Amino acid sequence: MARRRKRKSRRRQEGRRILENVPQFSIECGEDKPVTAARKFIHSEGIAPPALLLVKRNEHTTDRYFWAEKGLFGAQYVEENHFLFPSLKLSDEEADELPVVAQSC
Repeated sequence: MARRRKRKSRRRQEGRRILENVPQFSIECGEDKPVTAARKFIHSEGIAPPALLLVKRNEHTTDRYFWAEKGLFGAQYVEENHFLFPSLKLSDEEADELPVVAQSC
Protein backbone atom coordinates (compact mmCIF):
# COMPACT_ATOMS: atom_id res chain seq x y z
CA MET A 1 0.00 0.00 0.00
CA ALA A 2 1.41 3.41 -0.95
CA ARG A 3 2.11 5.82 1.86
CA ARG A 4 0.44 9.22 1.50
CA ARG A 5 2.54 12.33 1.90
CA LYS A 6 1.64 14.69 4.70
CA ARG A 7 0.10 17.89 3.37
CA LYS A 8 2.03 21.02 4.36
CA SER A 9 0.04 24.12 5.11
CA ARG A 10 1.08 27.09 2.98
CA ARG A 11 0.12 29.46 5.77
CA ARG A 12 2.36 27.60 8.23
CA GLN A 13 5.24 27.45 5.74
CA GLU A 14 5.00 31.21 5.26
CA GLY A 15 4.94 31.70 9.03
CA ARG A 16 8.05 29.54 9.39
CA ARG A 17 9.81 31.63 6.73
CA ILE A 18 8.92 34.83 8.58
CA LEU A 19 10.15 33.45 11.92
CA GLU A 20 13.55 32.67 10.36
CA ASN A 21 14.21 36.44 10.27
CA VAL A 22 13.56 36.95 14.00
CA PRO A 23 16.47 36.89 16.51
CA GLN A 24 16.88 33.45 18.10
CA PHE A 25 18.14 32.49 21.55
CA SER A 26 19.01 28.95 22.64
CA ILE A 27 18.84 28.02 26.32
CA GLU A 28 18.55 24.94 28.52
CA CYS A 29 15.72 24.69 31.02
CA GLY A 30 17.64 22.92 33.79
CA GLU A 31 15.32 22.19 36.73
CA ASP A 32 12.59 24.60 35.57
CA LYS A 33 9.77 23.82 33.18
CA PRO A 34 10.57 25.04 29.64
CA VAL A 35 8.11 27.96 29.73
CA THR A 36 9.40 29.10 33.13
CA ALA A 37 13.00 28.91 31.90
CA ALA A 38 12.08 30.99 28.85
CA ARG A 39 10.33 33.63 30.98
CA LYS A 40 13.27 33.82 33.42
CA PHE A 41 15.73 34.17 30.53
CA ILE A 42 13.68 36.96 28.92
CA HIS A 43 13.48 38.81 32.24
CA SER A 44 17.16 38.39 33.16
CA GLU A 45 18.50 39.33 29.70
CA GLY A 46 15.96 42.08 29.02
CA ILE A 47 15.10 40.68 25.59
CA ALA A 48 12.88 42.94 23.49
CA PRO A 49 10.20 41.40 21.29
CA PRO A 50 10.06 39.91 18.73
CA ALA A 51 12.34 36.98 19.56
CA LEU A 52 12.33 33.21 19.18
CA LEU A 53 13.51 31.10 22.12
CA LEU A 54 14.67 27.53 21.69
CA VAL A 55 14.51 25.80 25.07
CA LYS A 56 16.31 22.47 25.28
CA ARG A 57 14.34 20.21 27.60
CA ASN A 58 16.58 17.15 27.28
CA GLU A 59 18.90 15.68 24.68
CA HIS A 60 15.98 14.76 22.40
CA THR A 61 13.43 17.54 22.92
CA THR A 62 13.57 21.26 22.19
CA ASP A 63 10.56 23.52 22.77
CA ARG A 64 10.14 26.66 20.66
CA TYR A 65 8.54 29.85 21.97
CA PHE A 66 7.90 33.24 20.41
CA TRP A 67 8.28 36.37 22.54
CA ALA A 68 5.88 39.06 21.29
CA GLU A 69 4.52 42.34 22.64
CA LYS A 70 1.41 40.41 23.69
CA GLY A 71 3.34 37.75 25.65
CA LEU A 72 4.96 34.36 25.18
CA PHE A 73 3.46 31.98 22.60
CA GLY A 74 4.24 28.55 21.21
CA ALA A 75 6.15 28.90 17.93
CA GLN A 76 3.82 26.53 16.07
CA TYR A 77 0.82 28.71 16.93
CA VAL A 78 2.70 31.77 15.69
CA GLU A 79 3.66 30.01 12.44
CA GLU A 80 0.01 29.24 11.73
CA ASN A 81 -1.30 32.67 12.83
CA HIS A 82 1.60 34.99 11.98
CA PHE A 83 -0.81 37.61 10.59
CA LEU A 84 -2.06 38.28 14.15
CA PHE A 85 1.33 39.61 15.27
CA PRO A 86 2.14 43.20 14.20
CA SER A 87 5.86 42.82 14.99
CA LEU A 88 6.13 40.02 12.43
CA LYS A 89 4.54 42.16 9.74
CA LEU A 90 7.35 44.70 10.17
CA SER A 91 9.95 41.94 10.13
CA ASP A 92 8.41 40.47 6.97
CA GLU A 93 8.51 43.82 5.14
CA GLU A 94 12.11 44.42 6.21
CA ALA A 95 13.08 40.91 5.12
CA ASP A 96 11.63 41.49 1.65
CA GLU A 97 13.74 44.64 1.23
CA LEU A 98 17.01 43.17 2.50
CA PRO A 99 19.21 40.80 0.47
CA VAL A 100 19.31 37.21 1.70
CA VAL A 101 22.33 36.60 3.97
CA ALA A 102 23.18 33.38 5.76
CA GLN A 103 23.01 33.74 9.55
CA SER A 104 24.68 31.55 12.16
CA CYS A 105 23.73 31.15 15.80
